Amino acid sequence: MDKSKRPFLKSKRSFLKSKRSFRRRLPPIQSGDRIDYRNMSLISRFISEQGKILSRRVNRLTLKQQRLITIAIKQARILSLLPFLNNEKQFERTESTVRTTGLRTRNK
Repeated sequence: MDKSKRPFLKSKRSFLKSKRSFRRRLPPIQSGDRIDYRNMSLISRFISEQGKILSRRVNRLTLKQQRLITIAIKQARILSLLPFLNNEKQFERTESTVRTTGLRTRNK
């Protein structure tokens, strides 16, 4: 049968995944690293700029590693090694709004 007579049949290879080469990413935690609340250089990698704990998908950690990181971050926060929130810009914004609202007087 000629190819022109079967327009709806495509080649068999179209549904197969293409073999793309990719660079394997290094794991964020090496086997020698201790997940501990005192290891601030390690813990700070898994916190966003706002001070939130990043998700496991973003961190590329195993479930066990993510649990240990979360516990370590919470312990560091309780011992005030880490801030609960990191919103320095918000404080500047609230101070300026307080000043402007303090000037308003109410007429009766």
